[in-house]
Amino acid sequence: QVQLVESGGGLVQAGDSLILSCAASGRTFGTYFIHWFRQAPGKEREFVAAIDSRGLSTAYVDSVKGRFTISRDIAKNTVYLQMNSLKPEDTAVYYCAFDRSAMATKAAQTMDYWGQGTLVTVSS
Repeated sequence: QVQLVESGGGLVQAGDSLILSCAASGRTFGTYFIHWFRQAPGKEREFVAAIDSRGLSTAYVDSVKGRFTISRDIAKNTVYLQMNSLKPEDTAVYYCAFDRSAMATKAAQTMDYWGQGTLVTVSS
């Protein structure tokens, strides 16, 4: 009973920046984490970043540390993924997901709800 809608994807060149948004609605109360995952063609879905319900605890996959920043606007019930210094290997469909957990599990199989995805393409 949680709905998630991603937006902000597009086609950019290597070195450019994008900001993705994940707007949540429904039963978004209590303890939970919002995760970002990504999936490139022919590859498994991988964890990218996560943030808790208060916006105080964050986690990142090593390949994006120092380049990506996850944050949230509690009043707007929206989570953001700021992506800087984009590389061709960042090309993927990016999904946000909701997990009723007290920790960032970083595991797709534990997510309770998923957004529809937004495509990010980085050209060299």
